[in-house]
Order: sequence, then structure tokens, then C-alpha cells
Amino acid sequence: MDALIMAGGLAQRLGRVEKSCIDLNGRPLISYIIEALAGAKGIGRIFVSVTEATPKTKDLIENTYDNISVIVAKEGNYVQDMIMSIIDAKITGPVMVVMCDIPLVESDIIDDVIEKYNVCEEPALSVYVPIAICKKIGIRPDTVFHKNTKLIVPTGINILDATDIYNEQPDYNYIVDDPRLAMNVNTAEDLEKCRKMVEAGTFMPENEKHDAFVCRD
Repeated sequence: MDALIMAGGLAQRLGRVEKSCIDLNGRPLISYIIEALAGAKGIGRIFVSVTEATPKTKDLIENTYDNISVIVAKEGNYVQDMIMSIIDAKITGPVMVVMCDIPLVESDIIDDVIEKYNVCEEPALSVYVPIAICKKIGIRPDTVFHKNTKLIVPTGINILDATDIYNEQPDYNYIVDDPRLAMNVNTAEDLEKCRKMVEAGTFMPENEKHDAFVCRD
């Protein structure tokens, strides 16, 4: 399936900088999720949705990656920009929509989510982590849902049916006990936690997995 990275916003709590371009151990934040998607067996084309508020992100993608297309949305809101980007990209069938600020996600997680989607009956799938995972690594989530007696936190990974993108779609709630999915960068504290995890080497993407993905020097 195709993937769409949503990268049109600013990091309000990090000085209103372009979130995608925030430096994380010498690399822009968005590069981590790009490598995760590029290394996944179940992902085909990759698109990045930007807005006029994120010109540096647009330049970064266009000047660095050969195999990624940039879609310029109109800064309506997240949902409107997502719909417009999917339509402009002429995506059909299922599409994975991913936030740019989840740098610890790796290819194995992406493929696991796709495998779960392929066997669920709903046309859409949303990925969550239990709130206990967030507490364990010291993250305070902005959004928490109470579903089936569980407190769960959205991770920023969803799969939708692009052929029915204008309508609300019943979705399967996929709850994953993986701390890599819990870490999204919203604050300076989050960024520092990510830096320490990446420096430890446990969550660093393995470049050898991405031989088919071409980057310009």
C-alpha cells in the first residue's frame, strides 16, 4: 500500500519551528519515519504532505529523496489536508497515514500494522498503545481514549480506504504494547528522551534494510 506522511505543521511547544526538520542526533526528525516506511515490505509509494507553513520540509524532501513525492496542501486543518493530499496523489485502495513525529517507529512495526489490517474486517485501522506504556517511559500523552475498559493513546499511524476518503470509516483499534510507538515528539523533554534512546542504539533504523530506497547525496 502507499503511505502518506503528514508534515504540514509547526512544533508549537518547541518554538514554532517546522517539526519535520527538528534535529534529532544529526538527522531531521522526518528522516526516521521515512526510513521505516522505505524499509517496510508492505509499503509502495511514499508521499509527504506539506503546507505553506513548512517550506523547509518541502525543500528537504525534494533535495534529499529521489523516490518521494511532495504534496502541497492548503492549510485547512489536519483532516482536510489529509483528504486533499490523498486525492492529489491519486492514491486508491488502502493508504497508511503517518505523523512525522514518531521517530522510533521501525519497519517491523509498519509491516506488523499492515498484516493486522489485511486480516481485519473494517475498512480502516487505528494504532494505539496502552497508557501504561507512556507512563513507563515518562511520556504525558495529549490525547487519551477510554475504550473497552482500557485507556489507550493514539500513535499517529492509521490506515484508511482512499476510495471512500470523504466518509467516516469504521476502524479497527489495534492496541500494541511497544514503547517505540509511544514516543512522539511534542516537547523539549520528548526530544531529549528520543535523543537518549537513539544514542543507545536500540531504536536506530538499520540502513542495510533500505537498499531499494535511493537518496541523493
